[in-house]
Amino acid sequence: MKVHLKQIPPEGRHYEGEESPAMLDLHDPEIIPLSAVGYSLDVGLSDGGLFATGALRCDIEFTCVNCLERFTLPVRVEDFACQVELTGPEEIDLTEPVREDILLALPSHPRCDWSGVKVCTGVHRPGDAPPTEPEAGHRDVWGALDQLKLQ
Repeated sequence: MKVHLKQIPPEGRHYEGEESPAMLDLHDPEIIPLSAVGYSLDVGLSDGGLFATGALRCDIEFTCVNCLERFTLPVRVEDFACQVELTGPEEIDLTEPVREDILLALPSHPRCDWSGVKVCTGVHRPGDAPPTEPEAGHRDVWGALDQLKLQ
């Protein structure tokens, strides 16, 4: 997303639009952008710098870390803000600050029950049926630790 300095009036300018999701440069097969990166930014000039404030959005598909099901998460950055020092060029590229803020908004452990609408099938909640005992033939992996006497 490039901004031309000569096109910004003294009172600032509003930019709205979408950029290709390729700008996110995601190389993780578990994180797939489903929509373009939308933006609504107010851009202005002050004291040798360019500032931009506004909102960013993108719908992204994740794999739940608990049940491994795919789900969609609408990633929203409602308080985007950046300041870029003017060093000479007539055109300023805001791609990197926009990309950075969206990546920082991604969950580090995405779960399919993020919205509260769904209950993740991999979660055992109080009141649910107790977990079943291991089937015959399966080793008890904690059994050796249960026998350990530390004192």
